[in-house]
Amino acid sequence: MPIRLLLEHDHAFTPEHVKILVAAFEDTLHALELADREDQLTITVAKLIIQFAKEDERDPRRLRDLVLKILRVCPKTSGGITKFSEHEAD
Repeated sequence: MPIRLLLEHDHAFTPEHVKILVAAFEDTLHALELADREDQLTITVAKLIIQFAKEDERDPRRLRDLVLKILRVCPKTSGGITKFSEHEAD
């Protein structure tokens, strides 16, 4: 699922913000080596990026890093993901 579908009816973001969020989304998927847009993790990534953006984060690298921190990426583990917790972004 492309992040644009989630943003389509969300009027909290300007077109410029949407470009930033899409870039952060694509960069995060690349870092996670996720190609399947129907994968549940892909949807989770999109929702997390939108959540952080609604909290006024607009830097695409920072958005990516926040999502990766929450997902606790460990490149040497199977699938790269070791844990998911919504409360670990701080």
